[in-house]
Amino acid sequence: MTDESKNLIFLPGLICDHALWREQMIAFSGDYDCSVADLTKDETVADMARAVLRDAPAQFNLAALSMGGYVAFEILRQAPERVARLALLNTKARPDTPEERTRREDLVRAVGVGNFKGATGRLLPLFIHEDRLGEEDLTGEIEKMAERVGKDAFVRQQKAILSRPDSRPDLGAIACPTLVVGGRQDRLTPVDCHEEMAEGIPGAELVIIEDCGHLSPIEHPDRVTEELQRWLD
Repeated sequence: MTDESKNLIFLPGLICDHALWREQMIAFSGDYDCSVADLTKDETVADMARAVLRDAPAQFNLAALSMGGYVAFEILRQAPERVARLALLNTKARPDTPEERTRREDLVRAVGVGNFKGATGRLLPLFIHEDRLGEEDLTGEIEKMAERVGKDAFVRQQKAILSRPDSRPDLGAIACPTLVVGGRQDRLTPVDCHEEMAEGIPGAELVIIEDCGHLSPIEHPDRVTEELQRWLD
């Protein structure tokens, strides 16, 4: 591995920040120059990708979850030669269904009338396995991330997600070693989304984590770290 590819960039999902990747940052910081990108300031995935590339080293490993995955696809469209390895977690290449678009638009409207906490509360059952909704440490961490991201950034992120392109036509062009990780009980990006990406990306490896919802790095941090270690090795 070259010195340049000892860089590891994490991309968070909607209303998530550095805390999503805390355990992985701890695990890899001894061997890699790790960072978590800020995806709160732009309202298109193209602008988010440009911001990541502007601040990134010449070459890097890229691990991305959900909305971060949409940005990762855009990074690969803009500068594929800079990505040494790619890990796609709890994300999808396909665009939203009409029902998913309506849900996002409804949440944006709810936030527009000042109900940000209510809107994020509606997302919580979609974010984690239903058996863990009573775990206050876990749900509290997600709520704290949402508070730090804030209402305005939430709206920008939803606009970016709504306007993102279909990335399925680009899957076959991804040439770097790729790991695809999904949660068996992920309600937002089900297993078939991950199978579709793994089948479309040449040589991609697919891992499905049992008893896991949408936020695998904090629901099953040890397992995600283990899979990322294999991917980096």
